[in-house]
Amino acid sequence: MRTPECFATLFDRHAAVLHRYAVRRIGPDHAEDVVAEAFTRAFETRHRYEFGFKEALPWLYGITTNVIGLHRRAEMRGYRAMARTGEDPVVAAFDEQVAARVSASATRQRLAAALAKLGRGERDVLLLIAWGDLTYEETAQALRVPIGTVRSRLSRARGKVARAMGGANPVEMREEEHE
Repeated sequence: MRTPECFATLFDRHAAVLHRYAVRRIGPDHAEDVVAEAFTRAFETRHRYEFGFKEALPWLYGITTNVIGLHRRAEMRGYRAMARTGEDPVVAAFDEQVAARVSASATRQRLAAALAKLGRGERDVLLLIAWGDLTYEETAQALRVPIGTVRSRLSRARGKVARAMGGANPVEMREEEHE
């Protein structure tokens, strides 16, 4: 991964999944820029990659999540608009699985409102696990936080989302799937 040629392989392997994640977080208008910026940053900091990790994807998710943080205002505007209108063109176009789980307009509105109210750390953990399909360990690696922090943030986020959804959990995450 230290050479440009090796890094190109990394890009080919993971760019599409990171693009889908970015689209879910901030919409299609900014996703391509986010992924490009994330890979640029990853390439510039490749010397800091810890080769003890068996997979580079969590590291790339962490960088992508940080870049998304820079675009947070766009993300928040999207959640607020979806909370007002119930429309989520991103779900329909890019994630049939989530569209199936979050099918009713009222549910999408409540979910978007709940996501908008989460703190950044809670939202990042929840979405990396739900949409990035990362394990707790990979999420901790991606965000460079202890696994206990991931667990507590996820627990708080799940509770807040469940309360906002009237006790229902639309993403139906089970802890045993991610541990």
